[in-house]
Amino acid sequence: MTIRTPLAPCLECGLVSAIPAISGEQNACCPRCGHTLFRQVIDSHQKVLAIGTTCLVLLAISLVFPFMTISVQGLSHHIVLLNALSVFHYFDNNALAVLLVLTVILLPACYVLALMMLFALAAKKKEGDYPGDSWWVKQLLRFVFRIELWLLVDIFLVGVLVSIVKIAAMTDVVMGESFWAFMLFTLMLVKISRATDRHWLYHRLFRPMPTGKVKAGDTHLSQNHTACRLCHCINIPDDNGDMPDACQRCHSALQPYNPEKSLTISAALAITALVLYAPANLYAMMYTISFGSTESSTIMDGVILLWQLGSYPIALVILTASVIVPLTKMLILFHLLMTAKTTHHPDDSLAKLKLYRFIELIGRWSMIDVFVVALLAALVQFNNLMSISPGPAVAYFALVVIFTLIATMIYDPRALWTQEAISPATTTKPATQDLPNG
Repeated sequence: MTIRTPLAPCLECGLVSAIPAISGEQNACCPRCGHTLFRQVIDSHQKVLAIGTTCLVLLAISLVFPFMTISVQGLSHHIVLLNALSVFHYFDNNALAVLLVLTVILLPACYVLALMMLFALAAKKKEGDYPGDSWWVKQLLRFVFRIELWLLVDIFLVGVLVSIVKIAAMTDVVMGESFWAFMLFTLMLVKISRATDRHWLYHRLFRPMPTGKVKAGDTHLSQNHTACRLCHCINIPDDNGDMPDACQRCHSALQPYNPEKSLTISAALAITALVLYAPANLYAMMYTISFGSTESSTIMDGVILLWQLGSYPIALVILTASVIVPLTKMLILFHLLMTAKTTHHPDDSLAKLKLYRFIELIGRWSMIDVFVVALLAALVQFNNLMSISPGPAVAYFALVVIFTLIATMIYDPRALWTQEAISPATTTKPATQDLPNG
């Protein structure tokens, strides 16, 4: 199998690179910033269909059987997975309940089904036939690759493990069949993402797109193309010199390089997240009723309690994910926003790009505390003997995570690569081959 696309734009530094022939399971990387342009997977369609089927079976099992059982002084209470995810509904917070059910069950299931459908279509493609010409195929492809960021299954699983440690000292916890099925489902969901060869899929579904006068070494500053942020297609102006509004290949709305607009919107979202961060840490994250008395606890109260109970690793996980990560992400984002267009050297641009990649990687993990509260509120319900309910800080904290995620998505890292920061030495090199992607 060989990649036949001659040119590929880098969405992180804006450089257009010539793609060498790649065989086996290797990556093609941008010669300037190292961003992965292509990740080739052998027999990708077979792997996606097999792993996807396994995913759906495991998810079905995890929804049917008991997820966890908790026992306190002879009283026991068990929950199924949907109980844990929809618990906010019973505390009059329907928006959070919908968010959790969407990100842990509905969107992952739809993602797997849609991905399998696309790969099945691509595998059955006949010579001269392009399934991507159909409107519904384009819609399906856009849906699949836009929701990937919002699949929080792995974070929920870590939240479950944190919850177990939190209550293990006070209660007996038994993991049900559903828990083990869900753990395997999480692993398979990660695996299907790694097995997805997007560019094999694109070139099986869609017609080859003309690249006009665009050549290797052009950048986002050349103003002769717009790169689609979803399918990475190079879009060129029409005969009148006007840039299309939608991608020629997948019909996603194109976002021409406009650093002022992207930085302004990203800054507004980051400021909103910072404002919400205060009540998220000052208000109660959850309320605990024990023998008729009620105690409220903030995020830091929970960290301190875990530390006092000797659960040092879990205390550090919660401290890092719920306090350090959101604050660090916002501070780094503000730094990138204020210094985006002041870079005048490739090394400076690359250093800031690494910071951007860091906050992009860690942003989702702040949702751990929301999942922990949801699971504890679903599990610990023994009337006045012992019960846990979510506090107002949960909603604020979820909004902090959502706003920072969207701010990072809208931030255009190409703004870090000004004309002064572009090194001529790297603009004409072909994309480099990386090690097998495994």
